Amino acid sequence: METVKFGIIGCGLMGREFASAAARWCHLPEMQVKPEIVAICDTNDEIMKWYTDNFASIKQVTKDYKELLANDEVEAVYIAVPHNMHAEFYCEAIKAGKHLLGEKPFGLNKEANDKIYQCIKDNPDVFVRCSSEFPFFPGMQRIGKLIEDNFFGKIIEVNCGFLHSSDMDTNKPINWKRMLKFNGEYGCMGDLGMHTCHVPFRAGWIPKSVYASLSNLVEQRPDGKGGMADCETWDNATLVCQTENPVTGESFPMTIKTHRISPGNTDTWYFEVQGMKGSVRWSSKQANTLEILEYNGGDQAWQVIDMGHEMAYKSITGGIFEAGFSDSILQMWAAFLYELKNGKPIAKFAGCVLPEEIALSHKLFTVALESHENSTVVKL
Repeated sequence: METVKFGIIGCGLMGREFASAAARWCHLPEMQVKPEIVAICDTNDEIMKWYTDNFASIKQVTKDYKELLANDEVEAVYIAVPHNMHAEFYCEAIKAGKHLLGEKPFGLNKEANDKIYQCIKDNPDVFVRCSSEFPFFPGMQRIGKLIEDNFFGKIIEVNCGFLHSSDMDTNKPINWKRMLKFNGEYGCMGDLGMHTCHVPFRAGWIPKSVYASLSNLVEQRPDGKGGMADCETWDNATLVCQTENPVTGESFPMTIKTHRISPGNTDTWYFEVQGMKGSVRWSSKQANTLEILEYNGGDQAWQVIDMGHEMAYKSITGGIFEAGFSDSILQMWAAFLYELKNGKPIAKFAGCVLPEEIALSHKLFTVALESHENSTVVKL
Protein backbone atom coordinates (compact mmCIF):
# COMPACT_ATOMS: atom_id res chain seq x y z
CA MET A 1 0.00 0.00 0.00
CA GLU A 2 1.29 3.46 -0.92
CA THR A 3 1.94 5.83 2.00
CA VAL A 4 1.52 9.63 2.01
CA LYS A 5 3.50 11.25 4.81
CA PHE A 6 1.62 14.07 6.54
CA GLY A 7 2.36 17.01 8.73
CA ILE A 8 -0.32 18.58 10.93
CA ILE A 9 -0.24 22.34 11.51
CA GLY A 10 -2.67 23.21 14.29
CA CYS A 11 -2.99 20.24 16.61
CA GLY A 12 -6.32 21.06 18.29
CA LEU A 13 -9.70 19.33 18.06
CA MET A 14 -9.78 18.53 14.35
CA GLY A 15 -6.08 17.67 14.18
CA ARG A 16 -6.67 14.97 16.76
CA GLU A 17 -9.64 13.70 14.74
CA PHE A 18 -7.41 13.34 11.66
CA ALA A 19 -4.75 11.55 13.67
CA SER A 20 -7.37 9.19 15.07
CA ALA A 21 -8.69 8.52 11.55
CA ALA A 22 -5.17 7.70 10.38
CA ALA A 23 -4.82 5.25 13.27
CA ARG A 24 -7.91 3.30 12.17
CA TRP A 25 -7.09 3.21 8.44
CA CYS A 26 -7.38 -0.57 8.56
CA HIS A 27 -11.15 0.01 8.54
CA LEU A 28 -10.85 0.76 4.81
CA PRO A 29 -9.88 -2.58 3.23
CA GLU A 30 -9.98 -1.44 -0.41
CA MET A 31 -7.87 1.71 -0.11
CA GLN A 32 -4.58 1.61 -2.00
CA VAL A 33 -3.06 4.57 -0.14
CA LYS A 34 -2.80 5.51 3.52
CA PRO A 35 -1.68 8.54 5.58
CA GLU A 36 1.24 8.47 8.00
CA ILE A 37 1.73 11.38 10.39
CA VAL A 38 5.41 12.24 10.60
CA ALA A 39 5.42 15.88 11.75
CA ILE A 40 3.32 18.17 13.93
CA CYS A 41 3.31 21.89 14.66
CA ASP A 42 1.52 23.86 17.37
CA THR A 43 2.35 26.49 19.97
CA ASN A 44 0.89 24.35 22.77
CA ASP A 45 3.31 21.76 24.15
CA GLU A 46 0.58 19.96 26.10
CA ILE A 47 -1.50 19.38 22.97
CA MET A 48 1.48 18.03 21.04
CA LYS A 49 2.28 15.58 23.85
CA TRP A 50 -0.95 13.69 23.06
CA TYR A 51 0.37 13.08 19.54
CA THR A 52 3.85 11.98 20.56
CA ASP A 53 2.38 9.69 23.22
CA ASN A 54 0.18 7.94 20.66
CA PHE A 55 2.00 8.05 17.31
CA ALA A 56 5.49 6.60 17.08
CA SER A 57 5.68 7.69 13.43
CA ILE A 58 6.10 11.36 14.42
CA LYS A 59 9.69 12.45 13.89
CA GLN A 60 9.39 16.23 13.92
CA VAL A 61 7.79 18.39 16.62
CA THR A 62 8.01 22.14 16.12
CA LYS A 63 6.33 25.43 16.98
CA ASP A 64 7.38 26.98 13.67
CA TYR A 65 5.17 25.92 10.77
CA LYS A 66 7.85 26.96 8.26
CA GLU A 67 10.20 24.37 9.76
CA LEU A 68 7.58 21.71 9.11
CA LEU A 69 7.06 22.91 5.52
CA ALA A 70 10.82 22.75 4.97
CA ASN A 71 10.83 19.07 5.94
CA ASP A 72 11.40 17.11 2.71
CA GLU A 73 9.85 13.99 4.23
CA VAL A 74 6.45 15.72 4.54
CA GLU A 75 4.43 15.23 1.35
CA ALA A 76 1.08 16.66 2.47
CA VAL A 77 -0.29 18.78 5.29
CA TYR A 78 -3.51 19.24 7.19
CA ILE A 79 -3.85 22.81 8.46
CA ALA A 80 -6.40 23.84 11.11
CA VAL A 81 -5.64 27.36 12.33
CA PRO A 82 -7.79 30.50 12.89
CA HIS A 83 -9.16 32.08 9.72
CA ASN A 84 -6.85 35.09 9.77
CA MET A 85 -3.87 32.75 9.29
CA HIS A 86 -5.26 30.87 6.30
CA ALA A 87 -3.89 33.02 3.49
CA GLU A 88 -0.36 32.97 4.86
CA PHE A 89 -0.20 29.33 5.98
CA TYR A 90 -2.05 27.84 3.00
CA CYS A 91 -0.05 29.78 0.41
CA GLU A 92 3.24 28.90 2.09
CA ALA A 93 2.26 25.21 2.11
CA ILE A 94 1.24 25.26 -1.55
CA LYS A 95 4.43 27.07 -2.59
CA ALA A 96 6.42 24.47 -0.66
CA GLY A 97 4.84 21.79 -2.84
CA LYS A 98 2.82 20.18 -0.04
CA HIS A 99 -0.57 18.73 -0.89
CA LEU A 100 -3.12 20.41 1.35
CA LEU A 101 -6.36 19.67 3.11
CA GLY A 102 -7.28 22.88 4.90
CA GLU A 103 -10.09 23.92 7.17
CA LYS A 104 -12.82 26.21 5.92
CA PRO A 105 -13.32 29.02 5.02
CA PHE A 106 -9.92 29.21 3.23
CA GLY A 107 -9.34 32.84 4.15
CA LEU A 108 -10.62 35.57 6.44
CA ASN A 109 -12.52 37.19 3.55
CA LYS A 110 -12.83 37.13 -0.23
CA GLU A 111 -9.59 39.05 -0.70
CA ALA A 112 -7.67 36.47 1.33
CA ASN A 113 -9.36 33.62 -0.53
CA ASP A 114 -8.49 35.22 -3.87
CA LYS A 115 -4.82 35.08 -2.85
CA ILE A 116 -5.08 31.40 -1.95
CA TYR A 117 -7.00 30.62 -5.14
CA GLN A 118 -4.37 32.34 -7.28
CA CYS A 119 -1.64 30.42 -5.47
CA ILE A 120 -3.45 27.16 -6.25
CA LYS A 121 -3.65 28.09 -9.94
CA ASP A 122 0.05 29.01 -9.96
CA ASN A 123 0.98 25.58 -8.54
CA PRO A 124 -1.14 23.08 -10.52
CA ASP A 125 0.86 20.05 -9.35
CA VAL A 126 -0.22 20.60 -5.74
CA PHE A 127 -3.48 18.92 -4.74
CA VAL A 128 -5.66 21.21 -2.59
CA ARG A 129 -9.05 20.51 -1.02
CA CYS A 130 -11.19 21.86 1.84
CA SER A 131 -12.46 19.93 4.85
CA SER A 132 -16.19 19.13 5.04
CA GLU A 133 -17.51 15.91 6.59
CA PHE A 134 -21.24 16.50 5.94
CA PRO A 135 -21.68 14.59 2.63
CA PHE A 136 -19.99 11.44 3.89
CA PHE A 137 -22.82 10.27 6.12
CA PRO A 138 -24.69 7.39 4.42
CA GLY A 139 -27.93 9.37 4.17
CA MET A 140 -26.20 12.22 2.37
CA GLN A 141 -24.46 9.80 0.01
CA ARG A 142 -27.85 8.37 -0.91
CA ILE A 143 -29.18 11.89 -1.50
CA GLY A 144 -26.26 12.56 -3.82
CA LYS A 145 -27.26 9.55 -5.91
CA LEU A 146 -30.88 10.76 -6.00
CA ILE A 147 -29.68 14.14 -7.29
CA GLU A 148 -27.64 12.44 -10.02
CA ASP A 149 -30.69 10.34 -10.99
CA ASN A 150 -32.91 13.48 -11.24
CA PHE A 151 -35.24 11.81 -8.73
CA PHE A 152 -36.92 15.05 -7.66
CA GLY A 153 -38.28 16.25 -10.99
CA LYS A 154 -39.08 19.94 -10.84
CA ILE A 155 -37.52 21.22 -7.63
CA ILE A 156 -39.87 23.19 -5.35
CA GLU A 157 -37.27 24.23 -2.78
CA VAL A 158 -34.09 23.16 -0.99
CA ASN A 159 -33.34 23.77 2.70
CA CYS A 160 -30.00 23.09 4.34
CA GLY A 161 -28.23 24.20 7.48
CA PHE A 162 -25.74 23.68 10.27
CA LEU A 163 -27.07 24.46 13.73
CA HIS A 164 -25.26 24.74 17.08
CA SER A 165 -26.34 25.72 20.57
CA SER A 166 -22.75 26.10 21.75
CA ASP A 167 -23.17 29.83 22.39
CA MET A 168 -26.55 29.68 24.15
CA ASP A 169 -24.82 30.19 27.50
CA THR A 170 -24.31 33.96 27.73
CA ASN A 171 -21.74 33.40 30.50
CA LYS A 172 -19.48 31.46 28.15
CA PRO A 173 -16.21 33.42 27.80
CA ILE A 174 -15.49 35.03 24.46
CA ASN A 175 -13.30 33.11 22.02
CA TRP A 176 -11.62 33.93 18.71
CA LYS A 177 -14.71 33.09 16.68
CA ARG A 178 -16.43 36.21 18.09
CA MET A 179 -13.54 38.52 17.16
CA LEU A 180 -13.30 40.23 13.77
CA LYS A 181 -9.52 40.11 13.55
CA PHE A 182 -9.49 36.32 13.86
CA ASN A 183 -12.82 35.17 12.39
CA GLY A 184 -13.65 37.98 9.96
CA GLU A 185 -16.92 39.70 9.11
CA TYR A 186 -18.54 36.47 7.91
CA GLY A 187 -18.90 35.32 11.52
CA CYS A 188 -20.90 32.09 11.63
CA MET A 189 -21.00 31.91 7.82
CA GLY A 190 -17.23 31.54 7.65
CA ASP A 191 -17.20 29.09 10.54
CA LEU A 192 -20.08 26.86 9.40
CA GLY A 193 -21.09 27.89 5.90
CA MET A 194 -18.94 25.67 3.69
CA HIS A 195 -20.51 22.63 5.31
CA THR A 196 -23.96 23.77 4.19
CA CYS A 197 -22.82 24.75 0.69
CA HIS A 198 -20.85 21.61 -0.16
CA VAL A 199 -23.67 19.43 -1.49
CA PRO A 200 -25.72 22.19 -3.21
CA PHE A 201 -22.64 23.52 -5.01
CA ARG A 202 -21.63 20.00 -6.07
CA ALA A 203 -25.15 19.55 -7.42
CA GLY A 204 -24.72 22.70 -9.50
CA TRP A 205 -27.33 24.58 -7.49
CA ILE A 206 -25.61 27.95 -7.66
CA PRO A 207 -27.35 30.95 -6.02
CA LYS A 208 -28.20 33.74 -8.45
CA SER A 209 -29.31 36.15 -5.74
CA VAL A 210 -29.50 36.24 -1.95
CA TYR A 211 -31.41 37.96 0.82
CA ALA A 212 -29.59 37.63 4.13
CA SER A 213 -30.70 38.11 7.71
CA LEU A 214 -27.77 38.16 10.17
CA SER A 215 -28.02 38.31 13.97
CA ASN A 216 -25.60 39.23 16.75
CA LEU A 217 -27.68 37.86 19.61
CA VAL A 218 -25.10 38.11 22.41
CA GLU A 219 -23.34 41.46 22.11
CA GLN A 220 -20.94 40.99 25.04
CA ARG A 221 -19.33 38.03 26.77
CA PRO A 222 -16.98 37.61 29.74
CA ASP A 223 -13.40 38.31 28.69
CA GLY A 224 -11.91 35.76 31.12
CA LYS A 225 -10.21 38.55 33.09
CA GLY A 226 -13.15 39.73 35.18
CA GLY A 227 -14.54 42.12 32.58
CA MET A 228 -16.72 42.02 29.48
CA ALA A 229 -15.69 42.03 25.81
CA ASP A 230 -17.68 43.04 22.74
CA CYS A 231 -18.81 40.22 20.46
CA GLU A 232 -18.02 41.53 16.98
CA THR A 233 -19.20 38.74 14.69
CA TRP A 234 -22.55 37.28 13.66
CA ASP A 235 -24.04 34.47 15.76
CA ASN A 236 -26.69 33.39 13.24
CA ALA A 237 -27.21 33.78 9.51
CA THR A 238 -30.21 32.87 7.36
CA LEU A 239 -29.73 33.18 3.61
CA VAL A 240 -32.65 32.96 1.19
CA CYS A 241 -31.22 32.29 -2.25
CA GLN A 242 -32.83 32.17 -5.67
CA THR A 243 -31.17 29.21 -7.33
CA GLU A 244 -31.20 27.55 -10.74
CA ASN A 245 -31.46 23.86 -11.54
CA PRO A 246 -28.75 23.21 -14.18
CA VAL A 247 -30.70 20.20 -15.50
CA THR A 248 -33.91 22.08 -16.31
CA GLY A 249 -32.90 25.75 -16.17
CA GLU A 250 -35.77 26.37 -13.77
CA SER A 251 -35.29 28.49 -10.64
CA PHE A 252 -36.19 27.59 -7.06
CA PRO A 253 -35.62 29.03 -3.56
CA MET A 254 -32.88 27.61 -1.35
CA THR A 255 -32.40 28.50 2.30
CA ILE A 256 -29.02 28.17 3.98
CA LYS A 257 -28.84 28.51 7.76
CA THR A 258 -25.68 28.75 9.84
CA HIS A 259 -26.66 29.26 13.48
CA ARG A 260 -24.38 29.15 16.49
CA ILE A 261 -27.35 29.86 18.77
CA SER A 262 -30.06 27.34 17.92
CA PRO A 263 -32.00 26.02 20.93
CA GLY A 264 -31.84 22.26 21.27
CA ASN A 265 -29.20 21.71 18.59
CA THR A 266 -25.85 20.60 19.95
CA ASP A 267 -24.46 19.96 16.48
CA THR A 268 -27.07 19.44 13.78
CA TRP A 269 -26.64 19.21 10.03
CA TYR A 270 -29.78 18.92 7.93
CA PHE A 271 -30.68 18.75 4.25
CA GLU A 272 -34.06 18.73 2.53
CA VAL A 273 -35.16 18.72 -1.10
CA GLN A 274 -38.81 19.13 -2.08
CA GLY A 275 -39.69 18.16 -5.65
CA MET A 276 -42.76 17.56 -7.77
CA LYS A 277 -41.84 13.89 -8.30
CA GLY A 278 -39.84 13.17 -5.18
CA SER A 279 -38.69 14.66 -1.91
CA VAL A 280 -36.07 13.75 0.67
CA ARG A 281 -34.94 14.92 4.10
CA TRP A 282 -32.09 14.01 6.44
CA SER A 283 -30.77 15.31 9.74
CA SER A 284 -27.76 14.32 11.82
CA LYS A 285 -30.11 14.31 14.83
CA GLN A 286 -31.19 10.90 13.52
CA ALA A 287 -28.18 10.20 11.36
CA ASN A 288 -29.20 6.65 10.49
CA THR A 289 -32.64 7.71 9.20
CA LEU A 290 -33.40 8.91 5.66
CA GLU A 291 -36.91 9.98 4.69
CA ILE A 292 -38.02 9.74 1.06
CA LEU A 293 -41.32 10.62 -0.59
CA GLU A 294 -41.96 9.50 -4.16
CA TYR A 295 -45.07 10.89 -5.84
CA ASN A 296 -46.74 9.18 -8.83
CA GLY A 297 -50.27 10.42 -8.22
CA GLY A 298 -52.59 9.39 -5.41
CA ASP A 299 -51.51 9.29 -1.78
CA GLN A 300 -48.38 11.03 -0.57
CA ALA A 301 -46.45 9.09 2.06
CA TRP A 302 -42.99 9.43 3.56
CA GLN A 303 -40.90 6.27 3.50
CA VAL A 304 -38.42 5.90 6.37
CA ILE A 305 -35.19 4.09 5.51
CA ASP A 306 -32.73 2.80 8.11
CA MET A 307 -29.45 3.49 6.34
CA GLY A 308 -26.90 1.40 8.20
CA HIS A 309 -23.24 1.64 7.18
CA GLU A 310 -23.66 2.46 3.46
CA MET A 311 -20.33 4.21 2.80
CA ALA A 312 -18.74 5.62 -0.33
CA TYR A 313 -15.39 4.06 0.58
CA LYS A 314 -15.83 0.45 1.71
CA SER A 315 -15.46 -0.14 5.44
CA ILE A 316 -15.05 -3.33 7.43
CA THR A 317 -17.90 -2.19 9.69
CA GLY A 318 -21.00 -4.35 9.25
CA GLY A 319 -23.70 -2.87 7.07
CA ILE A 320 -26.30 -3.04 9.85
CA PHE A 321 -24.39 -0.69 12.17
CA GLU A 322 -25.02 3.02 12.51
CA ALA A 323 -22.55 5.57 11.19
CA GLY A 324 -21.25 8.46 13.31
CA PHE A 325 -19.13 11.58 13.09
CA SER A 326 -15.81 9.72 13.37
CA ASP A 327 -16.90 7.53 10.45
CA SER A 328 -17.69 10.57 8.29
CA ILE A 329 -14.24 12.02 9.07
CA LEU A 330 -12.58 8.75 8.10
CA GLN A 331 -14.56 8.78 4.85
CA MET A 332 -13.57 12.40 4.13
CA TRP A 333 -9.91 11.52 4.54
CA ALA A 334 -10.38 8.48 2.33
CA ALA A 335 -11.88 10.82 -0.27
CA PHE A 336 -8.87 13.15 -0.08
CA LEU A 337 -6.30 10.38 -0.48
CA TYR A 338 -8.31 8.47 -3.09
CA GLU A 339 -8.58 11.55 -5.30
CA LEU A 340 -4.93 12.44 -4.71
CA LYS A 341 -3.92 8.99 -6.00
CA ASN A 342 -6.54 8.47 -8.72
CA GLY A 343 -7.17 11.98 -10.00
CA LYS A 344 -10.91 11.94 -9.27
CA PRO A 345 -13.24 10.89 -6.44
CA ILE A 346 -14.93 7.51 -6.43
CA ALA A 347 -18.30 9.24 -7.03
CA LYS A 348 -19.51 12.78 -7.72
CA PHE A 349 -20.69 13.41 -4.16
CA ALA A 350 -17.83 11.48 -2.54
CA GLY A 351 -15.14 14.12 -2.99
CA CYS A 352 -13.81 16.90 -0.79
CA VAL A 353 -14.66 20.56 -1.40
CA LEU A 354 -13.01 21.96 -4.54
CA PRO A 355 -11.13 25.30 -4.65
CA GLU A 356 -13.78 26.59 -7.07
CA GLU A 357 -16.53 25.72 -4.61
CA ILE A 358 -14.64 27.47 -1.82
CA ALA A 359 -14.30 30.59 -3.98
CA LEU A 360 -18.03 30.51 -4.70
CA SER A 361 -18.81 30.35 -0.97
CA HIS A 362 -16.75 33.50 -0.41
CA LYS A 363 -18.66 35.24 -3.17
CA LEU A 364 -21.95 34.20 -1.54
CA PHE A 365 -20.95 35.25 1.99
CA THR A 366 -19.59 38.61 0.78
CA VAL A 367 -22.85 39.32 -1.03
CA ALA A 368 -24.79 38.19 2.06
CA LEU A 369 -23.02 40.87 4.14
CA GLU A 370 -24.06 43.47 1.56
CA SER A 371 -27.63 42.17 1.51
CA HIS A 372 -27.98 42.40 5.28
CA GLU A 373 -26.38 45.84 5.43
CA ASN A 374 -28.82 47.25 2.87
CA SER A 375 -31.85 45.04 3.69
CA THR A 376 -32.16 44.08 0.04
CA VAL A 377 -31.81 41.21 -2.41
CA VAL A 378 -28.36 41.21 -4.05
CA LYS A 379 -27.36 39.39 -7.21
CA LEU A 380 -24.25 37.25 -7.22
